[in-house]
Amino acid sequence: MTTPDVVFGVCLLLGGALLLATLIFDDIFGGLLGAIHLGFDVAGVSPTPMLLGFIAMFGAGGLFGQSLGLGSGGATLAGIGAGVFGSGLVFGAFKLLRQAESTDTFSLQDMIGSTARVSVGIPAHHFGSVLISFAGATHNLTATADVEISAGREVKVVGVAGTNLVVAAAPAVPNEGAKADA
Repeated sequence: MTTPDVVFGVCLLLGGALLLATLIFDDIFGGLLGAIHLGFDVAGVSPTPMLLGFIAMFGAGGLFGQSLGLGSGGATLAGIGAGVFGSGLVFGAFKLLRQAESTDTFSLQDMIGSTARVSVGIPAHHFGSVLISFAGATHNLTATADVEISAGREVKVVGVAGTNLVVAAAPAVPNEGAKADA
């Protein structure tokens, strides 16, 4: 095993592992790699994953060049070409992932006036939970009420207390067309 093989191999393993960790543990691991962040984005994509993609593919291209017998110089050029390709590939993938993220943000205050359904019964002046469809998704949130409200009942959000919703029982809608069983 030659020195270029070791250098290319380390680049491949280290760059690939860090890129995978960035993709899987972005919120946690992204903070650790924040020191590499240069204070700018490339079309909405952080340069960190692009740099890691370059390093990983530089190693892969260099090893491939070595296996073809190109020598150290040729393998380095093959590594640079593969690195540029890998960086572009990572850019495209992260750009697609970024576009798939929701841009809609909301606060609990925005939910006041909405209707929800009680999923876990709410004892008077204690906590239960409600399911509420809001901003294109269903949310399971903790709620409280002044009176006991049983599970399955429809409620209206009337306020917010800290990180919890304050709800009141929605008026029952009469079943006008329903027949009584006789």
